[in-house]
Amino acid sequence: MKTRRLILLIAAMSLFCLPMFGCGSDAVIGASAVTDSLGRQVDVPEGAETFVCIGPGCLRLYCYAADTSKLVGVEDIEKDGVGRPYLMACPELLDLDVIGAGGPNNAPDAEKLLVAGPDVIFTTYNSDASAADELQQKTGIPVVVLSYGATAVFDPEVEKSIKIIAGVTGNEKRADEVIAYLNELKADLESRTADIDSADKPSVYIGAQSMRGAHGIESTSGNFSLFNAIGAKNVVDEAGIGEYVMLDKEALLEMDPEIIFIDAGGFSLVMDDYKTNPIYYQSLRAVKSGKLFLELPYNNYSTNIEIAIADAYYMGSILYPEQFSDVDPAAKFDEITNVLLGADLYEETAEDYFGGFQQATLDK
Repeated sequence: MKTRRLILLIAAMSLFCLPMFGCGSDAVIGASAVTDSLGRQVDVPEGAETFVCIGPGCLRLYCYAADTSKLVGVEDIEKDGVGRPYLMACPELLDLDVIGAGGPNNAPDAEKLLVAGPDVIFTTYNSDASAADELQQKTGIPVVVLSYGATAVFDPEVEKSIKIIAGVTGNEKRADEVIAYLNELKADLESRTADIDSADKPSVYIGAQSMRGAHGIESTSGNFSLFNAIGAKNVVDEAGIGEYVMLDKEALLEMDPEIIFIDAGGFSLVMDDYKTNPIYYQSLRAVKSGKLFLELPYNNYSTNIEIAIADAYYMGSILYPEQFSDVDPAAKFDEITNVLLGADLYEETAEDYFGGFQQATLDK
């Protein structure tokens, strides 16, 4: 297998690609067919032992489900490690060879992938089958596409992707444990708030939401998956907005939510804005009443699912203290990262973001 890849590498460097695998091609001897997130049938060698993950969030999903010692490279974008619990839990991954630049605006590096020589490439880059097939043909290595779906947490596509990883790597038992735990958390969050009448729920807003970088208080979402998970009364939903938006700041004054959560990734921008326009913020009743709180940012090279779910528990403890009276948000964070990544990671994560979950003060 290694000899074949060396030949392919020489061929690729001379701009000649050999189609080895791919949809519609003859089945590979000693291989089993895997259906990926695009519905492609991919021939994966029996007993595949080495893997790489490329694209936003791909390595994270692998870390939830499979043995990280079998990875043979990481993208350069992973090397900073900041804000990603899977790299805090597995720092040895930062020492692996670089298999490409990574990032949403960079294409996979076929030559570096060939040098790494994995048995299988997992990817979240490719949203269409033709692009995945092209990379597969260039490298001669099976390319298995994964997906996060459309929402931040509890998306069926995440469960499907974890099952795909497990099927390829031989970690079906581990995948069953992860999926069962995620479903348990989802059911728990829903059950805690199911019987609360809408009239008894405080109105709430998420501001400074991280989205391809940090933003100010106007960065928000309707149909926000974390609020949906705890049945929160989102003022952006009530305004008829059902997606991510940079909201007009005057519109926020009109909405005037009772409670505001600020994404810690944008908190410094909010504090800077407060210094130039304190009257605006002091006009918000959530600020006046001291009901401004920090949540931990979870968008970092796609969704840190463990942080997002821990955020939901923290938000629940603020919005519905009676229903979440048994929840210590920091301890819950550690429980979640322990199950998904095998380590207590709240303190290390909180250090990067103003000390973690807290009531926020703008005039620090």
